[in-house]
Amino acid sequence: MRRRIVIAPDSFKGSATASEIAEAIAAGWHSVRADDDLVLRPMADGGEGTMAAIVAAVDDSRLMPITVDGPDDRPVHTHWALLPGGIGVVELANTSGLGLLDPLRPFHAHTRGFGQAIAAALEAGVSQLQLAIGGSSSSDGGVGALRALGARFVDAHGAETPDGNAGLATLAAVQLDGLRALPVGGVQVLTDVRSPLLGETGASYVFGAQKGASADDLPLLERNLGNLLSVIRQTSIISQTSTDAVALSTRAGAGAAGGTGFGLSLWGATSSSGADSVAQLIGLDEAIRDTDLVVTGEGRFDEQTGEGKVVDRVRATADAHGVPTALVAGLISAAAVGFAASTSLTALAGSGAAAYADPLTWARVAGAELAKRFEREFD
Repeated sequence: MRRRIVIAPDSFKGSATASEIAEAIAAGWHSVRADDDLVLRPMADGGEGTMAAIVAAVDDSRLMPITVDGPDDRPVHTHWALLPGGIGVVELANTSGLGLLDPLRPFHAHTRGFGQAIAAALEAGVSQLQLAIGGSSSSDGGVGALRALGARFVDAHGAETPDGNAGLATLAAVQLDGLRALPVGGVQVLTDVRSPLLGETGASYVFGAQKGASADDLPLLERNLGNLLSVIRQTSIISQTSTDAVALSTRAGAGAAGGTGFGLSLWGATSSSGADSVAQLIGLDEAIRDTDLVVTGEGRFDEQTGEGKVVDRVRATADAHGVPTALVAGLISAAAVGFAASTSLTALAGSGAAAYADPLTWARVAGAELAKRFEREFD
């Protein structure tokens, strides 16, 4: 009997995209049950690969090529996405991301290119913007992006401050009244990060190390972001939001992308769960209705998965429709409670190194194993 299976994994970060994993699982499943109807809905949470997952699932999406200034000023040839209805999607990782730097530059990397891509989408007349901000290489508080959108950040002599976190040290005045107008449908920031701008759980102390900062660097990164907040409180003209800057800095997600979440909130953008927003954009709920099984997955399934991650979001949607969910993960280090079945690439491959070296082969094996496991139940 033919069955309908939805395959909706996250990326296996550092080894395979969500689309690649979904296709590999599907190939494995079809090797056992060739007649089943497989619906691929690769997922994301606002991090690297979010745009690709959305474009793969939304018909009539278009990639719009653009060249921007990368996080170290070198040109980056990239794109933003235009969805039906005039929705623009811009991914920070493609313009100002960690993968664009070698070596990392924690004090000097900036988000100017991200702002340039946003500006290009606005010039194209988008009705709404969805901004995926995971994978940032910078701790500039979003200053580079805001500057590309018309804001001014100057020192005590009225000269524009240097880009990057280091430039925040000499910041003396901010003017936001020159910012471009928001599109009519607003701007949503997609992130799974809940950190505030400052403090032990903020941008610097939680994420500074992954951007190349040493333990000794972290207090200075924090001090410079603190100066940004202090100057905005004293001198900025916030024309598009009446919310107090300190309140914005303490909101969940303000510390995302080295404080870019905070910077975008000054423009008037609102934050949302990346997994929830992507699920809505790709029609996950509709796809899961009248489905026999949902397969989801991620690179590492652990205790943090239940904190708004993709796997948790997909399982909750399936549960709401009474559909069982199976889990495929690179490594499973926590109890897979609530899943009808689970399998890890590490277990199938015999080691984590083998699974990481060839994740698509083992994802195909996982798909085949799941198909065999469910065949008796289906038929």
